[in-house]
Amino acid sequence: MTKLTHLDETGRARMVDVSDKVSTAREAVAEGFLRMSPATLALAISGEGKKGDVRAVAEIAGVMAAKKTSDLIPMCHPLALSKVEVQVEAADGGLSVTARVKTTSPTGVEMEALTAVSVACLTLYDMLKAAEKGMVLEAMRLVSKTGGKSGDWSA
Repeated sequence: MTKLTHLDETGRARMVDVSDKVSTAREAVAEGFLRMSPATLALAISGEGKKGDVRAVAEIAGVMAAKKTSDLIPMCHPLALSKVEVQVEAADGGLSVTARVKTTSPTGVEMEALTAVSVACLTLYDMLKAAEKGMVLEAMRLVSKTGGKSGDWSA
């Protein structure tokens, strides 16, 4: 059975000590999807909604969120991120969000990538909810990660 690293021997939550780990180049990619009607999608990609270019605002929100992950997720270490890229693209049935996060650190950036995607999707919902309240956030997941002791992984 795999041991959970954020629990001590007695089962209490703890932040993992990474002080003895080697800093290596690390990257994580995450994705999510906001399902919506064709009319709402057309409004979103037009850039002409009452709130402006919703995709650009969501991309910026995702970058900001990645940088604040340790403020939101209790056991995450604050990291110096070297790159955060968030892309919102029209897709069949809604908007697809992808985040790519890089660092050189003793711990990974999976949570930063997932946080970027989550907040970008929530921002899209917030900016489009006047047009459609029934949008659905779907399929938020880690796509891949590289670097570190556990090596490379992809879905």
